[in-house]
Amino acid sequence: MSAPDLAPEHLAAAGLALSVDGAVATVTLCRPERRNAQTPATWTALADIGRGLPGDVRVVVLRAEGVSFSAGLDRAMFTPEGLPGFPSVFAMATMPEAEADAVIAGYQAGFSWWRRPDIVSIAAVQGHAVGAGFQLALACDLRVLADDAQLVMKETSLGLVPDLAGTKPLVDIVGYPRALEICATGRAVGAAEALSLGLAEVVVPAADLEATTADLVAAVLASPRDAVIETKALLLAAAARSHSEQQAAERAAQGRRIRDLAGGGE
Repeated sequence: MSAPDLAPEHLAAAGLALSVDGAVATVTLCRPERRNAQTPATWTALADIGRGLPGDVRVVVLRAEGVSFSAGLDRAMFTPEGLPGFPSVFAMATMPEAEADAVIAGYQAGFSWWRRPDIVSIAAVQGHAVGAGFQLALACDLRVLADDAQLVMKETSLGLVPDLAGTKPLVDIVGYPRALEICATGRAVGAAEALSLGLAEVVVPAADLEATTADLVAAVLASPRDAVIETKALLLAAAARSHSEQQAAERAAQGRRIRDLAGGGE
């Protein structure tokens, strides 16, 4: 696999910007003139960012410029010519199944790293988060919403399915019946409802979105890094384990923490 290209000009061409300030990385969607519509270039660049993050980064903030977080897919993907360097939806229809599967798996890589245990990811969402935008917010561990946020899973209404790793976190958070209703109807979930469903940790006026996100970042950084990593790993795996298996995992993790705190290492 080639080394990730994190050059600012490369990321800018994909509609992204990356800044790193010590333990905090900020990924910004920066196509406000297109309401931060996403392209395959966006997704491959997001995967590059995940692979290229410095090892001392503890928190990744995902934010967007302009009035909308992301309007979803760039509609140029639905034209016969598509976007330069990537197959259109029509071209994918003619691919062998394995080839199309590999293309989508490559796109999903931009959405799959946000929950890895060594970082805590926080999405700051304002305005519309539609389709791929909603799924990108769902990729993160935590979400701070402006009170004007509108979350929409539009793919099913377009004859497609949500395929950018968003279905599992959606079901995990809101449950199967509500997830089905949200996807099958393509309706907008407003900020207040998102908070009640657990899709947001906090809802604030749009003017307070940046400051509230910064406060959450500071609160996460106040806890020791290794303890956060161990705790996140426990929580991520909890749903797939029995109570006894989870208790055993807790004991093993606590043993590592106690030895580390006592200076005994692993």
